[in-house]
Amino acid sequence: MNDAVTLARMRQRLQLPVWAAALLLVMPAALAQTPASCPPVAQMLAPERIQAGMRDAVDHGFLWRISKGGRASYLFGTVHVATVDWMFPGPRVVQALRSADVVALELDMLDPDIQRRMAQGMATHPGTALPEPLAQRLQRQVQAACLPAEALAKLSPEMQVTTLTVLAARRDGLDPSYGIDMFLAGFARGAKKAVVSLETPEQQLQLLQMQNPVETIAFVEASLSDLETGRARQTLARITKVWADSNHAELARYGEWCECRETAADRDAMKRMLDDRNPALADRIAALHTGGKQVFAAVGSLHMIGPLGLPALMAQRGYHVEKLD
Repeated sequence: MNDAVTLARMRQRLQLPVWAAALLLVMPAALAQTPASCPPVAQMLAPERIQAGMRDAVDHGFLWRISKGGRASYLFGTVHVATVDWMFPGPRVVQALRSADVVALELDMLDPDIQRRMAQGMATHPGTALPEPLAQRLQRQVQAACLPAEALAKLSPEMQVTTLTVLAARRDGLDPSYGIDMFLAGFARGAKKAVVSLETPEQQLQLLQMQNPVETIAFVEASLSDLETGRARQTLARITKVWADSNHAELARYGEWCECRETAADRDAMKRMLDDRNPALADRIAALHTGGKQVFAAVGSLHMIGPLGLPALMAQRGYHVEKLD
């Protein structure tokens, strides 16, 4: 498997992209009605359900306080699909959120401009015609997801199979509609906080872009195999449980159990997906903090581990870093 295909599959293994939530923007009607045999569909929560969720919430995930110049900011490791109960922040996270001036996310998916650019990028991405047997396998997964045949037709094959990977997790109660980043964006607006994006839609979408039809076909075939065998769901279930349990030791060992560092291409993909992106994320967070803001920066949890994780990079930039249990 070549590097580009490995990189794209790594994106699915490491963390479903924050733009997973944008998938729901392009096909809300397709998810509106499902028979009992279909995976559950995320529902609009009533105000009393939200109030109960906030009242009963416990802390999940990974939180650090970073201090410099007499101000404290926070790093929070998230997951981009979750159960309905997990999306409500617990007391420690709420305290950190309320102390911040700015909530910084990989992408603010409640920003209309971000939504527009993401939907446009997903719909106009150049497509590759799949061999008929592969196209039939893809359609069988569309049917298994209880989607109309035309629901994903405007998306490239890479986007289609990634959408199906995201939606497969619904059978385990994990849904991008309950993603932590989406809820934080709404919470910040309700609390009158500024919300900023640390990356761009174009940067995020480029991570999944194949360079030629051969790579596209190989990527779709490998991803479909993960869906058909259940490996995709198993991986998602494990990483989200690590997050829900705030199991930092297991998170730090991710490279040992993810089956994503077995080849040189795997290791190179890990580097490009995490290590190569983290310095720019750290610089953006530092710029906000240095500019006089207390920042609550929430990004995928795997950006937080190792010597090139965000806590380590902020320490290198002169911040006092404390992990908050």
